[in-house]
Amino acid sequence: MGQLEGKVALVTGAGSGIGHETARLLAREGARVALVGRRRDALEDVRAEIGKDGGAAEVFPVDLAEENAAGSVVDDVIARLGGVDIVVHNAGMASRIPNVRWTTCAEWQSVMDVNMTAVFLLTQRALPRMLAQGGGSIIVVSSLAAVRPNLLGGAAYGAAKAAARNFVAYLHNTFRNDGIRATCIMPGETATPIMDSRVRPPTAEERDGMMQPEDVARAVLLCCTLPGRTVIEEIAIAPTRQRDISGDLEAARRHGAPGGLE
Repeated sequence: MGQLEGKVALVTGAGSGIGHETARLLAREGARVALVGRRRDALEDVRAEIGKDGGAAEVFPVDLAEENAAGSVVDDVIARLGGVDIVVHNAGMASRIPNVRWTTCAEWQSVMDVNMTAVFLLTQRALPRMLAQGGGSIIVVSSLAAVRPNLLGGAAYGAAKAAARNFVAYLHNTFRNDGIRATCIMPGETATPIMDSRVRPPTAEERDGMMQPEDVARAVLLCCTLPGRTVIEEIAIAPTRQRDISGDLEAARRHGAPGGLE
């Protein structure tokens, strides 16, 4: 019997990267996994993969940036799977223009909507169920950009991830005595599809030296499977080797500037 037998886990951004690997690991430990993401085809592929491994998963296609979507998907998960014991907030959106000089209000708001507001709304809807059943685990995959912001992630991304980290601390301090375990995981560079949105996408060789999605997923699994009496409040994880990012920073500094300022 797996360590999460009988549990229902909701994983956002489950169609690729960290979300994909997290869903696989949680299902392998016996959880029934709600796969939440924008692309149905990607989610169906993950569900098929989990099924081949003997696990159970259901697909919930939704764009968390849309109004009311984050809250309503929790209701759908509870209705179809019977509850929600674990929520893994993994869905994220990077800044298209990393230099705050050129970032538009619309882009700033979009990044905040996905990386912070959706976390708030989904958690708000899941909390009553978790409190009624005596506990649950809420895990937010933030970023080291929350504490080491720079041009790689961009101003909006770093600010949103910092806000999410603060929100997790609020949840921990407010609901720990109600059995709610709130954890913030802050990964450094991880070889996920979000790297493709960088001004200078890392090479294959550079990505090989980064953390891999399964590395972060293992941290998520640890937080979920510790005894209920124990919570990991925060984890910061990073690649062992630090690569030279000076060229990346310089490219990001100029990207999006008006003509003549590049």
